[in-house]
Amino acid sequence: MDVRAAPPDHSECRAVADVLTRIGDKWTVMVVGALSKGRMRYSEIFRQVGGVSQRMLTLTLKGLERDGLVSRTVYPTIPPRVEYELTPRGRSLIEPLHALMTWAHANRAGIDACRQDFDRRA
Repeated sequence: MDVRAAPPDHSECRAVADVLTRIGDKWTVMVVGALSKGRMRYSEIFRQVGGVSQRMLTLTLKGLERDGLVSRTVYPTIPPRVEYELTPRGRSLIEPLHALMTWAHANRAGIDACRQDFDRRA
């Protein structure tokens, strides 16, 4: 979608916003970052993604699986072993997230300064 072209209809904007809500979520970014290193068990992801609760990690992984960004494999062992990995679609998200991370690092100080200036004037 070319944002410079004629404005898209609202349903198209809502669809894009829905996807951006998923991939822009704090925990999604961190889980995708962890899984970018390869297949992992739940406990490994939990350790890598500091500060996430078990409930939030479970909800994030289910959402990513539902969206086709993560696959979940259960091995028939006792106890069952479960591993998660990025799907091809999930792996295609790594580069754009890296670009956003680079942009955020480059612009963070300027944004913080603008916020402080705005707050002083408000």
